[in-house]
Amino acid sequence: MQRREFLTRAAGLSSSVLYSQLAIAVRAHGAELRPAARTHHLPKAKQLIFVFLTGGFSHVDTFDPKPRLKADHGKTISAESLREVTQEPLLGSPFRFDRYGDCGMEISELFPHLGRHADSLCLFRTMQTDILEHFQAALAMHTGSATVPMPSIGSWLSHGLGTLNPNLPPYVVLCEHLPYAGAQVWDSSFLPPDHQGTRLIPGDSPIPNLKPPVETATLADLEQMLLTDFNEMHASTRMADPQLRGRMSSFHTARGMMQVAPEVLDLASETAGTLADYGIPTGDRRSFGWQCLMARRLIERGVRTVELIDTGASDNWDAHGDMQAHRPKAARVDKALAALLSDLNRTGLIDDTLVAICTEFGRTPWDKGLGRSHWHRSFSCLLTGAGVKGGTIIGETDEYGILPVRDPVHVHDYHATILHLLGIDHTRLTYRYAGRDFRLTDVHGNVVRQALG
Repeated sequence: MQRREFLTRAAGLSSSVLYSQLAIAVRAHGAELRPAARTHHLPKAKQLIFVFLTGGFSHVDTFDPKPRLKADHGKTISAESLREVTQEPLLGSPFRFDRYGDCGMEISELFPHLGRHADSLCLFRTMQTDILEHFQAALAMHTGSATVPMPSIGSWLSHGLGTLNPNLPPYVVLCEHLPYAGAQVWDSSFLPPDHQGTRLIPGDSPIPNLKPPVETATLADLEQMLLTDFNEMHASTRMADPQLRGRMSSFHTARGMMQVAPEVLDLASETAGTLADYGIPTGDRRSFGWQCLMARRLIERGVRTVELIDTGASDNWDAHGDMQAHRPKAARVDKALAALLSDLNRTGLIDDTLVAICTEFGRTPWDKGLGRSHWHRSFSCLLTGAGVKGGTIIGETDEYGILPVRDPVHVHDYHATILHLLGIDHTRLTYRYAGRDFRLTDVHGNVVRQALG
């Protein structure tokens, strides 16, 4: 063995053993290990709530009013589709828009509760993505790549910032039904597997097998210590196997969740008024309101990234048939999202929490029927919370909402801005894999400075 290889292995082994001994010591005294600060600049936010309304809600029916589109309803224009350019009639929005807040932000009647938070919202009206198909666009919004699955934004934050609570996963996904692209949207890909999102399924048993078997604490402790020692011995001879180390890390987190998660999932401590604000019926564990309240409780307990996915690939915002389908979709999420923002403000969590509300693409301002098809050259997304300049509108689309006329914002720019607010320079958060340094924004992305408070 060469001297350099020997020293590398020895250093790795000693650090591994040291961490293990420290972990045992702090657990024995009710403490915890915290990661060293790994930000590139002073962060405005420490945690992220990522709300993904899957299916592509229509920007011209929600956050980007177009009076000219309504006036020219039925006028035929040249329209781009996935494979060709055709002649299509313009379709005016059937929804009323109102002004909200001191900023006068125009928001559709579909989101009256969210509209009351207008002065804290930063609205991006010129979002762009590369491909107008659900699978690829959903991947892009989560991973920055529309073609090859890459690590999710929550996984990057786990890798870059670590965890704030070792008894809970750093990245939790509340998802009743799989979205387009499935679990790939919260996968860690080539990052170590302990950065992968942990899915909680809204329902009677969000975390299967959560309760430990009945046994004496002393026997359980001895068994866990023995298992830990065997695992460490096995891993010490396989230092180059990140999958093994990641599996061991997941065991530690699972044991912590058995202690902490039952209390997180128990809403007995929440007042009737709070449950009513979120629109949570008695005994409910499936509504979007329940998911939003869980997000607040998980953020309170130190989860770095909480993602909420509204519905799934078979039941979503994809409104090809009739735009009136947006009404029940918006009713499902509007009150709950507004309650979440109010709750974050009430508890002071908003001072350290960034909230992103997004979708994979928008909808066409034209259609032969009553619905709209996919559109990727202009759509709307939101940011609010710590470090965000509220009451701000970024960009402007043309009179029909087809193309940006000012300040286009690509998905890479959106990601770069989110990372910046969390104290990360998106060009420096990298991971070397297969001979190349990868990052969430690939080789693109600029921080949208107008969004910063």
